[in-house]
Amino acid sequence: MGHFGRITSINDLPSDKVLISYIKEAAKLNRDGVKIPKSKSTGKKELVVLDYFTAALRKNKKALATFEGFSYSNKKEYVEWITEAKSEDTCNNRLATAVQWMAEGKVRNWKYIRK
Repeated sequence: MGHFGRITSINDLPSDKVLISYIKEAAKLNRDGVKIPKSKSTGKKELVVLDYFTAALRKNKKALATFEGFSYSNKKEYVEWITEAKSEDTCNNRLATAVQWMAEGKVRNWKYIRK
């Protein structure tokens, strides 16, 4: 939509004089090599790991070591999988499964990794 709003007919466009000034300005910016600044990330992302998840990992040293060795995205997959469970039973089952898989050194979607 841009600055012009919704354009449904030619009458919705600004006058020729205004359009020509926009085109000249764009051409000047292109000649000068001006680029649109890209947004930069604000730094390192921090993952919030809930207490009950950390407590379950501490009970199994292999799982804890594996989790700490994971990349941010692998940690995030496990944390989101457990926290998005709707019922407490599902959450507990997923937590037990996650600890078991991490004790075996597996990432969350280990079944789909090509060998």
